[in-house]
Amino acid sequence: MLIRQGDARDGSLDRKLAFALAAVAGGLNAAAFHEVGFFSANMTGNVSALSSLLAMGQWAQGLGYLTIVLAFIGGAMASTLSISAGLRRGVITIYARVILAEGMLLALLGIGRLALDRAAGVPLLIVGLAFLMGLQNAIVTHISDARVRTTHISGMSTDIGIGLARMLNIMRGKADPLGREAVLAKLGLHSGTVLFFLIGGVIGVLAWRMVGDLSFVGTGLLLSMIAALSLGRTLRRSSPNDPAP
Repeated sequence: MLIRQGDARDGSLDRKLAFALAAVAGGLNAAAFHEVGFFSANMTGNVSALSSLLAMGQWAQGLGYLTIVLAFIGGAMASTLSISAGLRRGVITIYARVILAEGMLLALLGIGRLALDRAAGVPLLIVGLAFLMGLQNAIVTHISDARVRTTHISGMSTDIGIGLARMLNIMRGKADPLGREAVLAKLGLHSGTVLFFLIGGVIGVLAWRMVGDLSFVGTGLLLSMIAALSLGRTLRRSSPNDPAP
């Protein structure tokens, strides 16, 4: 799931990646909003809020939203630079390694949040999650050649509408039926991603209500485990001592 890139990936791998990471993103986004009233991955909403505050002359409040957007961009930059460096060096596990780093940073963020005063920890939580969501979205974009997004619900909802319209045309005999399988595959990918983002959000809020900021630590450890398992399988397969399959 975290090793093959681009055309080497099939639809099944893209679905597993999209559904798993969309659930994580949905959980983190919803839990953070439930706790502090900010979205860490909704850059459309954050930029809209920024423009509204600037128009009203509320520069100090606008600076907070600008920081969130810049943190998201910074996360995407850090992810891309790490992936590029890894690929240049032939590190086939670079995507899993970056996901592992994301999981560890998320766990540390949750621990830091626990250690700080509640009010003092709000900027750390929001900016930290925005950075990690930018990092994650860039990983998924690179590994799937932009076929998958885990936080861009507006774009995926648009793609679902387009796919449904194309299926309707095929069913009415107004479009080439040979494209049916491709349209259905994209519909399944985008619909499933939105659904898992929703499910992840519900689970994220429930988890936060039960254990508080430990839910961020737990999610980080879960991400780290997924990445570590992928790394372990790859290293075992590449070991010269392993028997041929």
